[in-house]
Amino acid sequence: MSKPVSTEPLAIQEGPLNLYKYRWFFIGVSLLFLLPGIYFIYANMTDPEVRAPLKLGIDFQGGTLLEYGFSRPVAQSDVEDIKTVFDEHGYTGSVIQIQEPRVGVNKEALEIGGGATQPSPPASTPPPVPTPAADTTTTAEGAKHATPTQATTSETKALAGEQKIASIVSIRAKHMQGQVDQEILKDLESRYGNITLLQKNSIGPALAKELLGNGLLALILAYILIVGYLTFRFQFDFAVCAVLALLHDTLFLFGMFAMFSRLYNTEIDSLFITSVLTVIGFSVHDTIVVFDRIRENLRVYYTKKLPFVTIMNMSVNQTLTRSINTSLTVLLTMLALYFFGGETTKDFVLAIIIGVAAGTYSSIFNASVLLAMWRNRGAGSQVAKA
Repeated sequence: MSKPVSTEPLAIQEGPLNLYKYRWFFIGVSLLFLLPGIYFIYANMTDPEVRAPLKLGIDFQGGTLLEYGFSRPVAQSDVEDIKTVFDEHGYTGSVIQIQEPRVGVNKEALEIGGGATQPSPPASTPPPVPTPAADTTTTAEGAKHATPTQATTSETKALAGEQKIASIVSIRAKHMQGQVDQEILKDLESRYGNITLLQKNSIGPALAKELLGNGLLALILAYILIVGYLTFRFQFDFAVCAVLALLHDTLFLFGMFAMFSRLYNTEIDSLFITSVLTVIGFSVHDTIVVFDRIRENLRVYYTKKLPFVTIMNMSVNQTLTRSINTSLTVLLTMLALYFFGGETTKDFVLAIIIGVAAGTYSSIFNASVLLAMWRNRGAGSQVAKA
């Protein structure tokens, strides 16, 4: 015996958050956070020394990155003096940054070197030039070759163990060829005493342009594939709204790093492109969760003449806790890596933190709201009534 069909209306639980009612507020908040980044992007592009939305590192611009370990502290007032040495050798416009010695550098070097800390000789008596660390130089054609005089990593650390490193100075200059870096090292040692070459990386202009082009191509391809997948999996308007939310996340991330470029001379490298692609993947995953619930509720409630705005609000509230909890777990992990991880991955982790936070906001407050506005265009009276 068949059960009678229930004629009672389905229970509708919209939840406490009414997104569509305050849609212009949420969109306004997004624009408010985007404006400073847009300003700094414009400032970087009009700066003759940058001429790009972000300050490009040697990965994308080409050049040589040198990292020296000084046996005595180097103050900010010494930056101009160090820059003068590079200017005298024809490398004008070099970017010089002073860093504190990384935790464990001296201890690890002493353990490998097996020697006690030696005092630095007086600056008036130039010490013998230490053997430079092993470096890999990339020519303009993209081929890699090792320099004729090189030392193994253990030898470099043992050499660093013979003296205490008080300051680390990193210099990004134009592409160096030959033994110019050793001549610069001699001049610096005549002024500052013992100096250890900790790192040397060179990338030619041709390879740098290729890396930049491949990185931009990867971003464009990611957007195209996302639009195609969401159009196939959902509908075209879902795909457009998801991509608009992704553009918001990408622009916000670019704007923040444009600000860091102006204020702290932060440069982007290939790891930054990796972080942007990671953020895009996480953000679209969060948006798909919301869109999938909207599609499920459409099948149940749309035939009951329930307005799309109500279905959207109900779907977002049903997935709100899951979206926030997922993002919090990622953010907590990234914060731990940022504060306790290595220096080389700090900018990469920071980009993911900023992107995940922006992606969570856009998935909840932008993508679904834009979809509702798209579906309800031209139906102002119905929406107001709903």
